[in-house]
Amino acid sequence: MAQKQKILIVEDNSDCRELLALVLRRSGYEIAEAATGLEAIEQAAATHPDLILMDLGLPGITGDEATARLKADPATKDIPVIVNTAFHKGTLIDRAIAVGAAEILHKPISFEALREVVRRYLSSNDTPDLSRSSENPQLLRSPDRTTLSAPE
Repeated sequence: MAQKQKILIVEDNSDCRELLALVLRRSGYEIAEAATGLEAIEQAAATHPDLILMDLGLPGITGDEATARLKADPATKDIPVIVNTAFHKGTLIDRAIAVGAAEILHKPISFEALREVVRRYLSSNDTPDLSRSSENPQLLRSPDRTTLSAPE
């Protein structure tokens, strides 16, 4: 039996974290969880996830700082970090992109869109084409390639 791909969910809101974990577990992924940036760094080193879903507004060190530390560590630098945040612009988003976040998702995101993004990062070793989803043509990348959203 093939080993399940592992996703580390980093979210300080326990309800959001549990809901994301439930959706992704039901999609067939193994889940690790962290509520702070420091826990994220420790969990990533301990569990070696295939992908990290990172909130930005975390207690202690922020998600952009945690991402920077993960990308600076040879053991975790190649793990894709997808930011899932309520922030729509600003320093935290700019820094997350600058330090290597692979994708920025804006809350609230539909479960379908979340599964689509995760699937594209974990389904192949190639860099995904993020300009338009083939499975869901309603998912569009912004012109600056920093956000994914459904048209209104």
